[in-house]
Amino acid sequence: MVEAVQGTGVVVTGAGGGIGAALARRFAAEGARVVVNDLDAGKAEAVAEEIGGIAVAGDASAVLDRARDALGGTVDVYCANAGVASGGSEDAGESVWELAWDVNVMAHVRAAQALLPDWLERGSGRFVSTVSAAGLLTMIGAAPYSVTKHGAYAFAEWLSLTYRHRGLKVHAICPQGVRTDMLAGTGSAGDLVLVPTAIAPEDVADALFKGIEEDRFLILPHPEVAEYYRARAADPERWLGNMNHLQRKWESLR
Repeated sequence: MVEAVQGTGVVVTGAGGGIGAALARRFAAEGARVVVNDLDAGKAEAVAEEIGGIAVAGDASAVLDRARDALGGTVDVYCANAGVASGGSEDAGESVWELAWDVNVMAHVRAAQALLPDWLERGSGRFVSTVSAAGLLTMIGAAPYSVTKHGAYAFAEWLSLTYRHRGLKVHAICPQGVRTDMLAGTGSAGDLVLVPTAIAPEDVADALFKGIEEDRFLILPHPEVAEYYRARAADPERWLGNMNHLQRKWESLR
């Protein structure tokens, strides 16, 4: 058992399935009281019933007040997990870009705005951001997703460097492919880049809890991402060339 989460009040958004459900199950197994949030009320209720949690359905950006009430007034851990895998190029359309920004970035910002006054006053709180390796690297065929996941990572990083001395713990989870409905919707680009090394959602939860025990900000369920990230920083021209090669390979398969 991870002592840091025992008895805590936890909110997990987008927890009706996939990574969110795995996180909710793991927090509950570790002795936390868990609010399961999802747009799909039926899915949220099913996971909550399974783990002895509390279902609070609805948009992740507007769930916090109800979730706090459900936990008796205090949220100790917030998992900003809900996300949209918006594919397409620069021409994806204004509505696609707006949705990606709203869910993948602004929902995190709104949660922090609501949580931080209490957390900073009492000197403790834990913010878990489900980002993606795309937030450290990029993803072919998915400009809105890649750009907004970079934003989600940047916001988590900013929170950590700004408030860690005031008791705020921040974790940014950056997996590559995870066997979820979202992966199934990535099409041929996902088949080429993500599927071959895809892991189970439970592996992501395991990586997070190891990171919590080690008090680490950056959580890499695929350890090889660290090497890719180093290569990108050390020689961006070579890295971009390699990624363009991957782009051309994908185009030849379409």
